[in-house]
Amino acid sequence: MRSPFMPKPDSQNAGSMTPGQAVTPFLRFNHAEWGRLRMGTPLTLTEADLLRLRGLNEKVSLAEVEEIYLPLSRLLNLYVGGTQDLYRARATFLGNQSAKVPYVIGMAGSVAVGKSTTARILRELLAHWPNHPKVDLVTTDGFLYPNHVLQARGLMNRKGFPESYDLPRLLQFVSDVKAGKPSLDIPVYSHLTYDIMPDKTQIVDCPDIVIVEGLNVLQTGDLLQPRTRRSRVFVSDFFDFSVFVDASEPDVRQWYVDRFLALRGTAFRNPSSYFHRYANLSDGEAVEKANSIWEEINRPNLLDNILPTRERAHLILEKSADHSIRHVYLRKI
Repeated sequence: MRSPFMPKPDSQNAGSMTPGQAVTPFLRFNHAEWGRLRMGTPLTLTEADLLRLRGLNEKVSLAEVEEIYLPLSRLLNLYVGGTQDLYRARATFLGNQSAKVPYVIGMAGSVAVGKSTTARILRELLAHWPNHPKVDLVTTDGFLYPNHVLQARGLMNRKGFPESYDLPRLLQFVSDVKAGKPSLDIPVYSHLTYDIMPDKTQIVDCPDIVIVEGLNVLQTGDLLQPRTRRSRVFVSDFFDFSVFVDASEPDVRQWYVDRFLALRGTAFRNPSSYFHRYANLSDGEAVEKANSIWEEINRPNLLDNILPTRERAHLILEKSADHSIRHVYLRKI
């Protein structure tokens, strides 16, 4: 799982190369080194807040919020401020002061790796900075094709793969966001029914920051116009910054199995749940089923589509088996 592009030295040695050492575009920070970059940024979350933001079976602590997420929110606050200044300069040059252009952050990673929790914590922290108080979180699950479309196309077992998304609609959304268009309504996905909710939408109305979280947001495969000479446009072309939440495949598999077992006793017991048929499985049967789903669907998607996009991110959060962040990789340029 470890990419050959991952750097060997810690951050203080990142500028020096030894013979045979791989060239890398990233600086690597261990937990303590990254934590020092907090530089007094105040902690604005409580244990109650963290409990609300944490996903099922996630083990994020307030100490980790202080040492990992606060420095990241400080870095992004600096980037947002600089980008806002650039937009104002361009607006002055063009004589157009009307459009407010949100800062867009992409958040990628495998199923069960914890990217949704990371996105929620980051949204909460960023919203406490005074120059960008309005932060929206959008998940690309809402841009999956409805189940009836996936079934008609034979794609139900490919849900989460790039071809299962309404890519034109997703591209139009991020394009409209960067154009400063107001009151954008987007679909909402239900993890209970495992489908798009036809009677519900999310409104994105000129926020300061938009976090776009999803499995394949850094993908560059062209599913719209194969074998044409047209210039291709990707969702990530509209990102100002991107984060990839990373962990070894065996660890993520285990987290997926653990989550499946936990859901078997909670959400799966709801008769409305798409996975209600798994609620009464024995422990052994549930583990077998979860591993089967992982092996047939989630692992191929991770290896073929998600993992190859990791080095495209501006920042990589590398997790250990206990869910804690072990290293942070920050792109040099």
